Amino acid sequence: MTNVTIENVSDTAFWVAHYRGVEGKQKSPLFEDPLAAVLAGERGRRIAESMPRPFITAWVISVRTRLIDDLIRGCLARGVDTVLNLGAGLDTRAYRMDLPSTLQWIEADYPAMIEYKERLLAKETPRFQLTRVKCDLANDAERRALLADANAKSGKMLVLTEGVIPYLTNDQVGTLADDLRVLDHAAFWIVDYFSSELLKFRHRTMSKKTENAPFLFQPADWTEFFRQHRWSCEKMLYLGEQAERLQRKMQLPVLAGVVMAMRALFVPAERRNFKNDAGYALPVPD
Repeated sequence: MTNVTIENVSDTAFWVAHYRGVEGKQKSPLFEDPLAAVLAGERGRRIAESMPRPFITAWVISVRTRLIDDLIRGCLARGVDTVLNLGAGLDTRAYRMDLPSTLQWIEADYPAMIEYKERLLAKETPRFQLTRVKCDLANDAERRALLADANAKSGKMLVLTEGVIPYLTNDQVGTLADDLRVLDHAAFWIVDYFSSELLKFRHRTMSKKTENAPFLFQPADWTEFFRQHRWSCEKMLYLGEQAERLQRKMQLPVLAGVVMAMRALFVPAERRNFKNDAGYALPVPD
């Protein structure tokens, strides 16, 4: 297949990092992430430029990053002393967020990703206690050893899986949920949410470009899926609603704006936008 720029799931981290870097150039940025552009590099820029509807991706990444930042701060205010960032990718929160210096921040990802990140950020100083762990999260033994170690070192732990769950199968997500549920110090979990309608839209518009990193997690009932694994959704922050609160509208090209306006004439009101079709959830153990 020609013109496929995403070769694997790890490549999506470069794509995301590019847009995190772009956000800092906005007139009123939702956050500033100067190291994101360093990590994204030319690879991230090329991937971003090759993808359809970049205005959607730019908006999603900016809003989602801010929402997760806010969720992290809220969890720390409730006593969290450890953040376990699974599939951390090119996340730079350890360098840009003003959090307590005593916070334990543990990043886990594939060895190649960890090595790349450590090489480019070698001269940078994290703002709190940062540990990186090379781990194939699909390997049950490696993952469970990582989780047990993090649990033993924490008093109250937040697990972050930003941009991870969508790429796992239902069975893999269920296994991860069960593994996290047995940890007695895992108090909160930040998880991506996508409705079935949005997943269908993504497949129609992005499947060829992301065929090497498809979204696989498609439960019949998102909330019930996690409830069955003994996680209850305490809070859901929808991208559309939160974007309105943050006064961050999607910057539509003229033609896209016309198409959406025409669509509104023929589509039922409840389906005119994806306002509540994507977001970030905060499940807690039942």
